[in-house]
Amino acid sequence: MRKFEKIGRIKVFINDPNKKSFFKIIKEVFVLYKTKKEIPYYYFKYLYRKDVKNYLDYLSAGEVSAILSSPLLHKPAYKSLIENKLFFALLSEKSPLNTPKLISYNLGTTFYHNNTIKQIYNRSDLVSFFDYVFTVDNLDGLFFRRPSDYGGKGCFKLTKSGLKDEIDTIFDSLIDGYYIHTKIIKQHREINKINDKSVNTLRIISLITSDNHPEIISAFMRFGVGNSIVDNASSGGFFVGVNMDEGTLKKNGHYMPEYGGKLINKHPDSGFKIEGFKIPYFKEACEEVLKGVKIIPDRFIGWDVAISTMGPVIVEANSGPHLPSADIGYGGLLQNRHIKKLIEELKQESN
Repeated sequence: MRKFEKIGRIKVFINDPNKKSFFKIIKEVFVLYKTKKEIPYYYFKYLYRKDVKNYLDYLSAGEVSAILSSPLLHKPAYKSLIENKLFFALLSEKSPLNTPKLISYNLGTTFYHNNTIKQIYNRSDLVSFFDYVFTVDNLDGLFFRRPSDYGGKGCFKLTKSGLKDEIDTIFDSLIDGYYIHTKIIKQHREINKINDKSVNTLRIISLITSDNHPEIISAFMRFGVGNSIVDNASSGGFFVGVNMDEGTLKKNGHYMPEYGGKLINKHPDSGFKIEGFKIPYFKEACEEVLKGVKIIPDRFIGWDVAISTMGPVIVEANSGPHLPSADIGYGGLLQNRHIKKLIEELKQESN
């Protein structure tokens, strides 16, 4: 973790008026130490707050690490399909999954589109390439992601109307990098009421249980803020837990500690109240995820699902979903019987 992030988290804890009393914090830290058999540094990210009564229901750092690194849950062959966005996009094209259409991609200066290869040498070449792509595919814009980056890092858009100026801005990054270029998702109008600057996605976690049954474990939703085109909490956005039975948002949104760690009950830009918002096509989003598990049967996956005007769209899959966010959004994942059983399974594996 970078030094400024550590300092930022310490400041959040020290300045938080909602923290428990000193003696309660000491007691709970001691209980966690005895129960989890590790020093509970993670307690000071969120569990120290007065409204967290069930602190023992949250995953420890060791339990998170066990889930993310267990060979019982993750097979290398599946992991490579999940972690590389280009591989995932190419696989999705041959499957019934609803994913953003892969239009083109590039490996440095080599660009691929419709089974043709184009070598790009300068800005003029790049403008001509995308002008052709926009015309042939009847598109107004494209969304760009680096295949192996996380947290919305390195993402950008190109539009037909602003192509020349936008190429000037991203030219060096694009031709020095490795990007997939996908069709822009048209977000559902109800979600646009909350934030229309980014596509705001659900993170839905799936688990194949020890008896080979796929389950949806939890979901939270991320929202971008300001003019950001990405919704990731690790890029300055916030996340909100989902009531799984109703498909509605919970009361509070959460910023990551490195971005102040605040709780909010409405979007800071639109002023839209979060609590009770019914997510369009939520049931269908869960069904789409279960369809994805059949295609990539890794036992533990975090799926990023956008809600378009036509229904759910799986943007990507993650073998290492951000479990602390899922834990907070759920209100303590150890309350989930499947996660509780999984932890016992992993303990047996390590013995």
